[in-house]
Amino acid sequence: MITVACLGWGSLVWDPRELPIQRTWFEDGPLICIEFARQSSDGRITLVLEASAAPVRSLWAIMNATDIGAAREALRAREGIPKSNAEKHIGSWSVGDEPPKMILHLDSWAKARGIHHVIWTDLPPKFGGLETTPTEEQIISYLSSLVGAKRDNAERYIRRTPKQIDTIYRCRIEAVLHWMPRDA
Repeated sequence: MITVACLGWGSLVWDPRELPIQRTWFEDGPLICIEFARQSSDGRITLVLEASAAPVRSLWAIMNATDIGAAREALRAREGIPKSNAEKHIGSWSVGDEPPKMILHLDSWAKARGIHHVIWTDLPPKFGGLETTPTEEQIISYLSSLVGAKRDNAERYIRRTPKQIDTIYRCRIEAVLHWMPRDA
């Protein structure tokens, strides 16, 4: 049987919606280089792969789909990524492919678990409308400036992020804003 896994680190974990996963997120995913480095249109700062970030342990779930194309399409739909951007914003790996640089030892991790294909959200860092990685100071300043529903949404996202996603920016957000992790 072909097994497809989906990597998660943010809202997919606590809010998978219609994503066809087997509803259990395992906490022993591969190490990934991610950071709170994407300013969303709704005001949140979300986690994205970032080459200079320190690695943290991801989460993963088994997809109900056994076809990588169907799995990629389901993740694209869940993430609200336009079809025209699916190739660049939905990452995937299959046995025999070169593993991605920001997902460490993906090939040996997958082999140890009998996984044939892996998918993940591959949006780039973005801040101030530009595809750029913001600094810790920019993130803290931005989050501190939010009010009302935007602040509530931003705080909720950071607090609900699984505790094991212990990034450098998250430590600073916790220290300055006191947005400590909560169970989803």
